[in-house]
Amino acid sequence: MRTFKRPESLYDNSTHYCPGCGHGIAHRLVAQVIDELGIREKVIGVAPVGCAVVAYDYWNFDCSEAAHGRALAVATAIKRVHPENIVFTYQGDGDLAAIGTNETIHAANRGENLTVIFINNAVYGMTGGQMAPTTLLHQKTSTSLEGRNAALHGYPLKISEMLALLPGVCYIERVAFDSPQGILKAQQAVKLAFENQINNLGFSLVEILSPCPTYWGLNPKAALDWIQEVMKKEFPLGRLK
Repeated sequence: MRTFKRPESLYDNSTHYCPGCGHGIAHRLVAQVIDELGIREKVIGVAPVGCAVVAYDYWNFDCSEAAHGRALAVATAIKRVHPENIVFTYQGDGDLAAIGTNETIHAANRGENLTVIFINNAVYGMTGGQMAPTTLLHQKTSTSLEGRNAALHGYPLKISEMLALLPGVCYIERVAFDSPQGILKAQQAVKLAFENQINNLGFSLVEILSPCPTYWGLNPKAALDWIQEVMKKEFPLGRLK
């Protein structure tokens, strides 16, 4: 008996992601949750500029593109015009927490009934490994060759903690792709974030600590260890709201 198969919401395509990247796992979790909830014909995904800019090549449901950082503005418009649809954004840390900070904060503060999948890999991936708002102190990137310096660059931006303070936010949880158990926990969080929207409870965001071996300069196994040993100390896991 076959007990594990490709979700209907996921095309049978090879992805363009680097070996060890977490985006492929995240794509599958989103597709699997959508299948479990039986909402594929109602879902609209919004992906902006970033490593997942062509997510629509992998997801077998309706998707829309957005300009860099504007995914939540586009998602807000779609949801208000089509409130019966289930609308979500899929965003990286550079997009959601840098150029898109304004859209993120105000969509959350308005309590828009949306679901956000936030991939935090502590670096800009698509554009060459530059320092991101979530880059850790002392972490080396292509634009912080000696490591992030708080006096020069500020501290890592904890966007989930910030958003959890807003009254319009329903649910915030941080999970990690650092182990099979972590992936299962992430799936539960993603499912709850979609269920909240189905039940009209408001703004939900799941932050996923995700490996980027290429720009961390690590092999895939070492990247998982780095999440466990370093990244989780700066970005503790758990439900923030």
